[in-house]
Amino acid sequence: MKGASVLFAAALLTTEAAAVEDTLEQRLKACAVCHGERGEGLTKSEYYPRLAGKPAGYLFNQLVAFRELKRRNPIMNYLVAHLSDDYLREIGEYYERLDPPYPPPARAPAQVAARGQTLATKGDSARDLPACTACHGNPPHGMQPAIPGLVGLTSQYIASQMGAWRIGQREAFEPDCMREIASRLTPEDIAAISAWLGTLPASHNSRPLPAGARPLPMKCGVVPPRGDEHSAQPTPGQYLARAANCYSCHTMRGGAPYAGGVPIHTPFGTVFSPNITPDRETGIGAWSAEDFWNALHNGKSKDGSNLYPAFPFPNYTRITREDADAMYAYFRTVKPVRHANQPHELRFPYNHRSLMTLWRLLYFRSGVHKDDAKQSREWNRGAYLVQGLGHCSACHASRNVLGAATTNDYSGGLLPAQNWYAPALSSDRETSLGKWSVDELSAFLTSGVSQRAAAYGPMSAVIQHSLQHLTPDDARAMATYLKAQVQTTESEPTTQVRPSAAQVEQMMKRGASIYERHCAECHQRNGQGIAGVYPGLAGNTSILMDMAINPIRMVYAGGFPPSTARNPRPFGMPPFYQDLSDYDVASVVSFIRRSWGNAAGAVSQAEAARLRGIPAD
Repeated sequence: MKGASVLFAAALLTTEAAAVEDTLEQRLKACAVCHGERGEGLTKSEYYPRLAGKPAGYLFNQLVAFRELKRRNPIMNYLVAHLSDDYLREIGEYYERLDPPYPPPARAPAQVAARGQTLATKGDSARDLPACTACHGNPPHGMQPAIPGLVGLTSQYIASQMGAWRIGQREAFEPDCMREIASRLTPEDIAAISAWLGTLPASHNSRPLPAGARPLPMKCGVVPPRGDEHSAQPTPGQYLARAANCYSCHTMRGGAPYAGGVPIHTPFGTVFSPNITPDRETGIGAWSAEDFWNALHNGKSKDGSNLYPAFPFPNYTRITREDADAMYAYFRTVKPVRHANQPHELRFPYNHRSLMTLWRLLYFRSGVHKDDAKQSREWNRGAYLVQGLGHCSACHASRNVLGAATTNDYSGGLLPAQNWYAPALSSDRETSLGKWSVDELSAFLTSGVSQRAAAYGPMSAVIQHSLQHLTPDDARAMATYLKAQVQTTESEPTTQVRPSAAQVEQMMKRGASIYERHCAECHQRNGQGIAGVYPGLAGNTSILMDMAINPIRMVYAGGFPPSTARNPRPFGMPPFYQDLSDYDVASVVSFIRRSWGNAAGAVSQAEAARLRGIPAD
């Protein structure tokens, strides 16, 4: 299952570390790189729209649509993937209050603009087209709670959005009136309307109308009620299902809880998670408690067929029968969803499930967890959670050519098809967990941040949907067990292909310039970071790992730690995918890995180029 950790474990920060004002402006630095410091919109290689002054409800709807993949933009889909409804509402309210200067109006051919004005202000009754101004206002400054203003945007941007509505590339939550309206427009209509809108002047008075200021021709501009998939007081079975992180792998983004369909990429092809709601036809509604236990404990489906180990039954076999029955009872209460399971897409010969019989003979041994009498009660509880329910080794273990790992192996591994590296939890060189206190580690597991670290990448989903819900005792137990696995004597790192000395010298100069321009404000010129906000980079073990995948990915993609109860409004890091070349990224990562006493190897341009892109998760 998806449970990879990207532990950006910073060295201890000095007491003289800089402080930062805790404002949304500071927390949303990740947004300013593309949309401007005041949400005014920027034009770089592409246009990033104005956010300032738009209704908070509209902005919230769009952010949720990006999070749930109803709107497709790789950067936005990634940045908001693990942010809560409450935080997204706050972001919308923040940008609604801003009112920077608007750009000057553009020019358009008179005939085109005239046609656009007619369509936008009068509509076309013959084609059942309402006027744009009927909903967006005249002038089209928008209407509360969720109809956006159309001024202050480029005609090219408006045309691209209307075109996306027209051909069905853009979706929204019902009522989705724009899709219906745009389907009746011709490309010439869109070009004309967009051209006219681009000519409209705007000022600080260009604010949305109050809700209900005018009757609307269609039921649109609604903010659907949102809700958390997690209840405040879980049943014992729900608590265990959270600890096992069933939600992340069995819930599509924007889909019904536990209805399956999540693609799990492996070196052998793609496995799709099944529907585990109590629907009798497509889910596990016809399963008995014995069937459920057999899946967890023995890796067998209801019909007796072998399950693929993308389902971590080599870990779940350690779950007790009592806990399995409690989980089964909980899944019986989940809302049933009729959603047929998608066939796996595995290459030959791995698509022959019968071959799993041999794999099981070689690598699988069923057996419930047994306490170690030599260890404390807390250590044993932690072992049960880490080895079994939490299945940490599913990502943090090295695997052989047939994808097998052992449940007590935490030697780290590259996540297939995701290009994130899950660091070796047993390696003090890679994670410095030996220097963490139990309290620091348990706080990180439940909040996603600490004085030493912030979680990014696939680990965000693990913390948001699973670990943040642990009781303080269970979080402490996991931390106790994990710290006991750390080895201080380790083998030397593998040798990576690194740039020559002459190349490194040039890259260090380039990297220093990029760091000063883009990084020093948050991570500080001395690499010490800002305590509890931005991780330090001096002595940061995840920066210094021989495998530099994670820092390269972070520079390209940026990101937010997950919204959690203990850290509901995380600080974000901007993505530099659109601003920095592969050589720039290699240079700045090399500079960080070789400054302030850091002594890791430089990164080649080819290594950075191989990782260019925004992560799928």
